[in-house]
Amino acid sequence: MVGDLIARTKPTTFAPSGPFNEEQQMKKYFCLFALCLIFAPLVFAQTAAKLEALLNEPALTWSAAAAFVLEASGAADSLDPADAFRFASEREWLPKNAAPADAARLNGVALLLMRSFELKGGLFYNLTKSPHHAYRELVYKGLIRGDTDPEMSVSGRDLLLIVSRLLSIKEKEEDA
Repeated sequence: MVGDLIARTKPTTFAPSGPFNEEQQMKKYFCLFALCLIFAPLVFAQTAAKLEALLNEPALTWSAAAAFVLEASGAADSLDPADAFRFASEREWLPKNAAPADAARLNGVALLLMRSFELKGGLFYNLTKSPHHAYRELVYKGLIRGDTDPEMSVSGRDLLLIVSRLLSIKEKEEDA
């Protein structure tokens, strides 16, 4: 009985038909397209401004480094620096003694990169998950030069270079 009732009812369409409605539909799509054209450069300008600010930074703080690395790795999207630092600290992706306003050190940034990009490490890194062994792993992978001081502060330019090398290697691994 219910099946007969369902079979006899016509399916309803929610979009009315007719030439007037198609014209409205075209206007709506045109307006949407125009808005995308207007606001797309603003999104790219914001990203360019972030990159320019990062490049001009002589010594990154832990919070700024965490924000950039987390966004680059896809672990977290567009967090402000304080939230990014908290996010990375809670997951133990930063050295234990890191403070948000302190200068980020290369070995700690190596740990952040290893953890946020979920990179495989060697025996000692897997046992300790320490900044020292994370640094050694990135040296081994060719992302960091071996003659650099692991305790040196990281500039925005340094971080951008390391992350771009890392993304390039990950892309090659995915293609293979």
